[in-house]
Amino acid sequence: MPTRTSKQLVSEANALVETIAPEDAAKLVGNPEVQFVDIREPGEVAKSGLVAGAVHVPRGLLEFQVDPESPTHNVKLAAGSRLVLYCGSGARSALAAKSLKEMGVENVAHVPGGFAALKDAGASIAPE
Repeated sequence: MPTRTSKQLVSEANALVETIAPEDAAKLVGNPEVQFVDIREPGEVAKSGLVAGAVHVPRGLLEFQVDPESPTHNVKLAAGSRLVLYCGSGARSALAAKSLKEMGVENVAHVPGGFAALKDAGASIAPE
């Protein structure tokens, strides 16, 4: 039996990482200094598309694709860009942002409310 719940872990992560309101994040779409990262599962992205210009990296691969020493490193996630993570609801992206902070990635934030909140805020959406 776990001693902490997933809800507690997400709450702790939210206290440690930067959050960007969906309305503010939607205004950053297309900014060349910002890289949106969709960490949802492939089926979720196939069903609804993703934020225009976002790179899709499923949650289970994120740390490997951020790590420049990993053979699966994704250059779109290189140091220097501001990474804005989102998922379906904001829970996975909070945990992922915390993990990246623990790896030493300083310029990372996440969007509470996830993809639906970004879409509702007017973010440009592209097909998969």
